[in-house]
Amino acid sequence: MDSAATRTVPGAQAVARAAALLRLVTGAGDDGITVAELARRADLTRPTTHRLLAALRHEGLVDQDEQTGRWMPGPELYLMGTVAASRYDITNIARDIVRSLAVRTEESAFLSVRRGDETVCLIREDGSFPIRSFVLSEGVRFPLGVASAGLAILAFLPSHDVDAYFERHPELAERYGGAHAEPRLRARLRETQERGFALNPGLIVEGSYGLGAAVFSRSGHPQWALSLTGVQFRFTPERIAELGRLLLGHAHQLSTRVAAGAR
Repeated sequence: MDSAATRTVPGAQAVARAAALLRLVTGAGDDGITVAELARRADLTRPTTHRLLAALRHEGLVDQDEQTGRWMPGPELYLMGTVAASRYDITNIARDIVRSLAVRTEESAFLSVRRGDETVCLIREDGSFPIRSFVLSEGVRFPLGVASAGLAILAFLPSHDVDAYFERHPELAERYGGAHAEPRLRARLRETQERGFALNPGLIVEGSYGLGAAVFSRSGHPQWALSLTGVQFRFTPERIAELGRLLLGHAHQLSTRVAAGAR
């Protein structure tokens, strides 16, 4: 939330903090996350984190594993999600396209959605090649511009939105390495625009390559992305070009379906 809004709207700071914790809990996946890690990532004190988690648990939005003490999504989130899915979820019309991409490339294929300044993985389909990358799976979040899906989305946002994004996130290089400093990331955005698809040459995990292509809403906004990941030796320059063509073709097919569904 805008920092000015959190200062001027009563209760906004508490809502923003609770929302940040919910995103961290859902992003942790089935393993859950400790309160110490939540406090660190949300930049909150442990007492504040405990207090917010207790309130969220009372409302059914988070739950705590009795044996490990780790925090996980609560049942109320599932119920809310099923209602929201009818408006925002494209997984039903995308799953066969993601599966086709995995089958044709033999790599792991994904659908991710933009949520604010992040991408969230919605679908993972593994191809037949036995060596796989596990950087991405359902529920995992990355800031825009870090994973190939987010790089593809960021590359096709209006320039003023890109500028504003960099102003909000000067910490990218510190968190993800010097390759994510603004000048280098902007260079990759230009390359993505020229190529049509994004390339992540092992910048998150060494030896794990990713390709991403934006999927557009009916109004022309890059709201989703299809992506592929695999091990480095599978991503030769010649094969990257071929995988990119397949990826762009599948992304165009999904964009066409989204437009037909008036999303």
